[in-house]
Amino acid sequence: MLLSAAILALVAALAVREAWQRWQAPLLLPESGILLTVYPGDSLRSVAERLEMQGVLQHPELLLLWARYHKLDASIRRGEYDLQPGLTAESLLAMLVSGRVVQYQVTLPEGIVVAQALAILREEPALTSVLSGPEDARLLTLVAPFEATEGLFLPETYRFERGDTDLDLLQRAHRALLAALEQEWAGRAPELPYATPYEALIMASIIERETGVVEEREEIAGVFVRRLQRGMRLQTDPTIIYGLGESFDGNLRRSHLRDAGNLFNTYRHDGLPPTPIALPGRAALHAALQPAAGETLFFVARGDGSHEFNTTLEGHERAVRKYQLQRRKDYRSSPEKP
Repeated sequence: MLLSAAILALVAALAVREAWQRWQAPLLLPESGILLTVYPGDSLRSVAERLEMQGVLQHPELLLLWARYHKLDASIRRGEYDLQPGLTAESLLAMLVSGRVVQYQVTLPEGIVVAQALAILREEPALTSVLSGPEDARLLTLVAPFEATEGLFLPETYRFERGDTDLDLLQRAHRALLAALEQEWAGRAPELPYATPYEALIMASIIERETGVVEEREEIAGVFVRRLQRGMRLQTDPTIIYGLGESFDGNLRRSHLRDAGNLFNTYRHDGLPPTPIALPGRAALHAALQPAAGETLFFVARGDGSHEFNTTLEGHERAVRKYQLQRRKDYRSSPEKP
């Protein structure tokens, strides 16, 4: 009787030892590792069975028993996991529960429009595209009470996980824009010609499209602010171009400047255009709310992305003759934006 009990105890001890060795054994992973995707609705059992079929996990029942004992079987998180050699079943479970998923990143450049931002997001293979365009009802709901989506997303580099959607990312970009705008508005210079933060956002978008030279942003903002304060029209080409939309062929004509039907034509309409014309970055937001002091009321593109500023119309007209009527071959009137 005692011998039988001893034999049973020995067998049990050997079984436990064998199970423990199997539990601690590394998974059968290739040197390059593999990517494991846990989809919404996946259970630990379905993940374990999938890894067993791939020849990675030899003893899925041990994983399931351990997880059940520690009440972790319902705690795994969806996403994409990078499984590298040396990983054990125990460390795999810890990874799935922690949600240490693969991170991707995408950059929305300053000065693009919402349609371009959506196109960039559509090109990301790890990001799910669910939005139909800038007027998608879900985007309009997101930016309410504003009636248009343009300008209401902060251009930055964002990290995301496989399975995230373009809407998820733009929700973050919208929150980031509102936070940045609120911060800049709170510290704004006195006596600016903006009734609301949204008007400052519109101005920031114009500044963003007018120059890519960081040092010029505040000075350009100063020109536009002084024009508004004196009742002058902004007379800025990027607003007209935005209003033309896809019909713009790269050649701004006199007929475009005379077109009062274009609500974004700041040569024909007073004040700011109805909405932003691009996604302004933090520097443009700051410039709109901290414009440079001075007397300049005019500027003209030199053709290299920078501008010459003038206080008088006569000086401005001389600069126009110098830089625009005798254009260099590589002349460009605005910054190189996407």
